[in-house]
Parts: sequence; structure tokens; C-alpha cells
Amino acid sequence: MDVPFPFHSSVLILCFVLLLPSAKPVSDGSTLLYKSCASQKLAQTQTQTLSSLFQQLIAQSSESKFFKTTEMGSDDTAISGLFQCREDISREECFNCVNLLTEMSSTLCSQSAAARVQLERCYTQYEIDGFSDDDIGDYKRSLLNSECGEPTLDYVNAKFRELMDAAFVSVQTEILDSKVDFYARNYESVMLMAQCEADLDACVCSECVSDAIQVAREECGTSLSAHIYLDKCFMTYMYHPDATPGNSFPGVNRNNSNNKRTAAIIVGGAAALCFGFIFLLFLISRSRNKEYH
Repeated sequence: MDVPFPFHSSVLILCFVLLLPSAKPVSDGSTLLYKSCASQKLAQTQTQTLSSLFQQLIAQSSESKFFKTTEMGSDDTAISGLFQCREDISREECFNCVNLLTEMSSTLCSQSAAARVQLERCYTQYEIDGFSDDDIGDYKRSLLNSECGEPTLDYVNAKFRELMDAAFVSVQTEILDSKVDFYARNYESVMLMAQCEADLDACVCSECVSDAIQVAREECGTSLSAHIYLDKCFMTYMYHPDATPGNSFPGVNRNNSNNKRTAAIIVGGAAALCFGFIFLLFLISRSRNKEYH
């Protein structure tokens, strides 16, 4: 009995749908982490100035990962703005990120006199000349966003704290001694990353990262991961027991890695079944063609 053509098509479509997710990246860095929009609005002529500022930021993002400028408007009003990309991404990725940033700023903070939008890989902020907001607080050290991961088990907390204390010291020391504004290292089984606004000097950068570390200690305690964003810097860490031989902290939740393996097995199995079924249909089709001839 012939298999109807629509059934063949349905099988091919199903295979395509099953295989498509496996080709997607885990993250493209475009996740919105934080936004802050001033309630004060720009005048019509000032929105044109802001648009010109955004065009400058986009143009510079293909050449640099940090840029700060001031755009003068026709009414002599100035709007200052900047963008910064994470140092570990390419210039092309930075360009794409800043393009997305300006679009999101215009959508999320339409006509705001000041705004900041933070994605995983980049951020932008701007403010009109003379803007003030009592809610901002300490502009250099204000906490913008913090996220804490799953906690460790109670009986490994002491060892985990010791490891994290040593890891945090390594970040602070490297930034201060090497006079760098970006840090990305593995300290034993901990992955750490920190970055300051590029125009900060080493001492101020180190102080800002120290503040971020203090927030991580106070708010995230024994969490296996943390993402802390201050106005002038950010610091993140992630504990990976598989980063070194053996597991220093028994009982750490491995569900995430197991889920990834399970997903890979399911996708692989689905692919094999689809291709096997397609091959079977091909053999059946050839067999029937021979019978007709």
C-alpha cells in the first residue's frame, strides 16, 4: 500500500522541527538584565539629539568596545552617553549588541531624559545635561542588579566560603596590580569575570569590584553563582566542580549538566530515527518503482 505524499511531507517537517533546536546557541548575549528609565521626558528637539547620539554610538561600536561622547542639540542642550561591551566578545558581536541596545533603549525608555539598559554582553546609558535624580544615590557605586544562583549544601558551606574568599582576593589583586579593567579567569573550580567602565583608573576600578564582591557576599552568601552589576562595574562568578579533577564539594547539584546530556541524547536519538525512517521510505519507493516497470 502506498504511503500518501502528505505523510512523507509531515515526516520531513517533523524531523526538521526536532533538529532545529539543536542548532541554536545557548545564549546570544541579548538577554535584558536591567533597565532604568527616568520619568522626566525629553522635548521634541531633544529626541532628535538623542537619535544623533545613538547613531554615533552605533558607528563607534564597530571600532571600539567602549565609547563616551556628548551630542549638542540645536537648542544648545547637550546629551551625554556611552556604551561598553564585554572585553571577551568580538567587535562584530559588540556592533550587533550596541545596535540592539539603542533599539531597546528607544522602545523601553521612550523619550526619557536619562536611561540605562544592560544586556549580558553590553550596556548603554545616557542623560541630558543638568539631569538629576535623587533616587540614583551614589552614582559611582549604586547597585543596579543582583542575581544569586542555587545555594550549596549546608555541610560544604565552610569549604565553599574559603574557596570563594581566595577567588575574590585573586580578582581584586589582579585588577589592582595589573591595572586592567577586565578580568576573566578560573580560580580552581570557580569561573570569575569582572569589568569596570573603561575610563576608570585602576584604584577606583579595584574599589568598585570590591564593592561588587561585598554585595555578592552579603546577598548571595553561599550561592553557586552570582551576577552583580554596579553602575561602574560588574562581577560574576560560577562554581563548576567539574573544572578540576574530582569534586571538592560532594553533593553539589549536577542537574544542569545532566539535563544537557539528556537533551543531547534525545536530540541525537530523534535525528537517528528521522533519518532511518526517511531511508526506509526511500527503499520502499525504489521497490515500488521496480514493480511498476
